[in-house]
Amino acid sequence: MTEVQAPINAVSRQAFDVCIIGAGVVGLSLARALSARWPRASILVLEQNADVGQETSSRNSEVIHAGLYYPSQSLKARLCIRGNQLLYDYCEQHRIPHQRLGKLIVAQAGEESALERLQTSAQGCGIDSLSYLSGPQLSRLEPRLRAAAALWSPNTGIVDSHALMQRLRQEAESDGALIVPHSRFLRANCQGPGVFDIDVDAGGQSGGDNEPFRLRSRILINCAGLCAQQVAGNIGGIDQTLIPALHLVKGHYFALSGRSPFRHLIYPVPDPSQRGLGIHATLDLAGQCRFGPDIEAITAVDYRVDETRRCAFADAIRTYFPELDETRLHAAYAGIRPRLGSAYADFMVQDEYVHGCPGLIQLFGIESPGLTASLALAELVTLKLQDQAPL
Repeated sequence: MTEVQAPINAVSRQAFDVCIIGAGVVGLSLARALSARWPRASILVLEQNADVGQETSSRNSEVIHAGLYYPSQSLKARLCIRGNQLLYDYCEQHRIPHQRLGKLIVAQAGEESALERLQTSAQGCGIDSLSYLSGPQLSRLEPRLRAAAALWSPNTGIVDSHALMQRLRQEAESDGALIVPHSRFLRANCQGPGVFDIDVDAGGQSGGDNEPFRLRSRILINCAGLCAQQVAGNIGGIDQTLIPALHLVKGHYFALSGRSPFRHLIYPVPDPSQRGLGIHATLDLAGQCRFGPDIEAITAVDYRVDETRRCAFADAIRTYFPELDETRLHAAYAGIRPRLGSAYADFMVQDEYVHGCPGLIQLFGIESPGLTASLALAELVTLKLQDQAPL
């Protein structure tokens, strides 16, 4: 192994207190939280791409979720509800563009009971802010929407995910954290409690000619998103049977040209098969309306948008927006989720009490509502590491 060199030539040491794998919104939230909690700690964030947040963290609906859909006591429910509060507070404090637009979950005739079940489930999670709207009430709020009834969620909103991640990065770096792009984790070995030898490819995904180098860290955090299972499989000294199966789920988004027909976020009732939340309408901060995501099981990462899906999108959208002009729909982008099972499969956060390796934290299945829950996830991991603070 060679000494540390470009493109991470800013790294002046080869021994760190914390090494975080993945600079998505969760990795950046962790870097910010830990560098603030441990101001004298040396913290390194490895990112295989050219910049932060280029995968799941930025290829989503940018929705601040209220935590309506998840079983009570699940990590998704608890961290989404906590994260919702933390994220709004953070955005207001740091002037990150966001809007608390509110969301309508709409039911067609015969689907009203699904709204009642959703409201009861949300109340079981401690969410009492939902209100039921009849058809006439809904028409006054969104005249171009067709539905028999709806639930109104006032605490759902949108955020500029890129601005959020840049602010998290700035805070972490100002507290001394090193966030290094083009640096791909290769393997790690646990040499004893709190001693990890980590090999890194300084070429990242770019196929550079740099030789791998080795560093050492007391704490290793795997929050590599789509690559979390691959990273875990290359950590020696842990039980590989604890690594959950990865199911890649691709979602396409189509944008609507021209003026948006809606002022709020519009979601159909949840898919009874629990495969997803349905093709919904969201707004960006410029007021542009977009629809998605759909659901496609894939076996390899591929961000190309399939234009032939426009007709299926149009059919789904017309169930609540019958006057849609299909020619206004244009392919926007695609995102991929690191799902562990059904749409409601829970987040998985493994610590030493699971795998028996002190100093190692692994996060799996951090898909929606991961953006909303990011600050709460960082809070949780920081708590798990409180007994391992640097001297």
